[in-house]
Formats: sequence, C-alpha cells, structure tokens
Amino acid sequence: MNEIVQDYIEDYIRGLIPDGDLSLAAFRKRAIADEIPIIHAEVQNYIEILIKSRNIQSILEVGTAVGYSASVFVMAMGSRGQIDTIERSLKMVSQADENIGELGISHQVNLILGDALEKVETLDKTYDMIFLDGGKAHYIHLLEACLRCLKPGGVLVSDNVLFKGMVASNELVIRRKITIVKRMRKYLEVISNHPQLLTTVLPLGDGLAVSWMKD
Repeated sequence: MNEIVQDYIEDYIRGLIPDGDLSLAAFRKRAIADEIPIIHAEVQNYIEILIKSRNIQSILEVGTAVGYSASVFVMAMGSRGQIDTIERSLKMVSQADENIGELGISHQVNLILGDALEKVETLDKTYDMIFLDGGKAHYIHLLEACLRCLKPGGVLVSDNVLFKGMVASNELVIRRKITIVKRMRKYLEVISNHPQLLTTVLPLGDGLAVSWMKD
C-alpha cells in the first residue's frame, strides 16, 4: 500500500495519463520489469508540464540509473534541450548510454560517472532545472552546491522526499532507515525556509518537493 496517497486515488490518476511517446512507454515497461526504480508516472507527467510551461532548456540530474528520466526530460525539452546527469554506478551508466543511444538523443545527454557529492562541486555552469533523485540521505549535503548551479528563476525538483511516508510519520519509520529520515526532514526544513527559495511539497509519487530560486 502507498503510504503517501491511497492506492485507489493513485491508480485513478495514473489511469488518466496517456502513454505518450511509444519508445518511452516501452522503456518504462522494461525498467519496471527489470525492477529498476524510475520516476512515478504522475511525477513524470508533472515534470513534463513544468519543463514545457517554463521553457526549460538545461537540466542537471543527480541519479541517472538506466537513463529513463533523462530521456523523458530531453523529449520534453525538445531538440535544443541539454541535460547533464550524474551516476556513480558504471553498470548503470553503461545501460543508460545504451538506452539513450537507442532513442537517438545521445547528443543531448552528457553522462557523468562519479560521486555526485564530488562532481557537483566541480561544475562551472548553471541550469534552468536541477533534479535530485540520487541517494536520499545526501540531498542535504548537495543543496548548497546545487543552488550555486541553479539559475535565478530556476527550479530545484527533489524526488522521494516523503520516503514511503516515514518522513511525515514516526509510526512508519523503519529502524534501519532512521538516518535517511532524519536527514530528509532536515533537508525539507532547510529548503522550506531558505531565503533564496520558495518551496512546496507535493504528495505525488513518493513525495515531490519543488523549489523556485528567487530572482
């Protein structure tokens, strides 16, 4: 059972979302069959709207996995969009490179192999959007470096911030996840009260935080 939104509501919302691009739909089905964690359908739908409505053309992603979300974002941006995406697993980067190549969008995706905590610090460019979907316990450690890379008026999107409901309720916390929960609570407190950000937390998927960088 989903601890964020009741199952019947989630199923209904997902049922309203059309498949869209057939190659992406097939990619999603393969990833799910292989038990690869990818963005929830309703989260994908929301971010696609965000990208298109704000004419986002440059994205930094933390947590590539097999390249599904990067592919979604590139297709939402169109032919001029560019994404830099960081992944620490060589196996995942290899799979992502293959998947992105099959979609014909390799020229729009820069795959960066390494630890995000180190790689983000070395970036010397800014982005319209930053998407955090890597190690949940490290969001708080990545925040200041990410804000340095975010353009004024840009958006920081953080996925899985309610973490199976544990962040919102002590009754749901699993002992071995306490560190992640404590750090995520701290992260949400910081971005909700940060002087440079205007933040909202949405009960989509496993929880989505959207923060706007003030001009």
